[in-house]
Amino acid sequence: MQGLATFIFVFIVTFLGLFIALPIFMLLARLLGLYAIVEEGRCHVYVLFGKVVAVLKEPGLNFLWLKLGPQALIVRWLGRCYVLDMRLDQQYLRSQPVNSEEGAPMGIGIWYEMVISDPVAYLFKNADPQGSLAANVSNATVRTLSNMPLADMLQNRHPMSQAVRAEVSPKSEEWGYRLGSVYIRKVHFRDVGMIRQIEEKVVNRLRQVTSAIRQDGANQVSIITSTAERQAAIEFARANAMRPKIVGAALQEISADPDVARAMFEILETEKILEGKAGLTLLPQNGNLLAQLVAADATKPEPLKMPSKSR
Repeated sequence: MQGLATFIFVFIVTFLGLFIALPIFMLLARLLGLYAIVEEGRCHVYVLFGKVVAVLKEPGLNFLWLKLGPQALIVRWLGRCYVLDMRLDQQYLRSQPVNSEEGAPMGIGIWYEMVISDPVAYLFKNADPQGSLAANVSNATVRTLSNMPLADMLQNRHPMSQAVRAEVSPKSEEWGYRLGSVYIRKVHFRDVGMIRQIEEKVVNRLRQVTSAIRQDGANQVSIITSTAERQAAIEFARANAMRPKIVGAALQEISADPDVARAMFEILETEKILEGKAGLTLLPQNGNLLAQLVAADATKPEPLKMPSKSR
């Protein structure tokens, strides 16, 4: 029983120490300025009596007594701690008004990155560094990209981005705000009437191109058809020209034998007679022709007459 009581006592003391006493002690130590915890991507700037006394950039646990000395006790109460976000930030400016060399009203959308390079300059050299940087980028875009040829403005975006970045970077460094990548994302027309005219021209041009493609296709089909017909006509004419030669050669070979020639012509004559639709009357040899014709006509059967139907 004594061992169980000792275990329970140690457990209660450990619980109270870890979950109650230790957090209270750490809070008091932080209020007294013994240490400070800097998160990843953050920076602490300590100001006492209008003077910057410490800048903490390294993430982790930092002991203020080693950096500030006795001032660590009062910097929390009489001074101020600025916590800055040192991570990369992005911003997009839409439709910056720019006129091309031809006088076309254009709008440019520019995207850029920025990061805090000098925390002290960022806090005290400019009241609104982010707004000032955006205004500087906008002014540099209008100043450097105005009066450019319209074709270059629509095609060459990389040189335009480099020109804007070279214009803005020196001034932004003075404010403790370093400009990162700059990219021209969108170039568009701002005049609605001009947009409608361009759309109409594009539609008309597409119609012309479509009609030209269709006409060219029809012409190609006509050429192919006429070529095929011409070649077919040539081959048929060649065949018709060769037919008499072939028939003549065959007849010449047949005529070499009189019996074969006579039999062939009799067969052809018989075929022609059979193919014809004329009536044929056979007469006996050495007879009276007139009497035979009368007899043949009399022997023809009369056509059948259908009786009429009485109503």
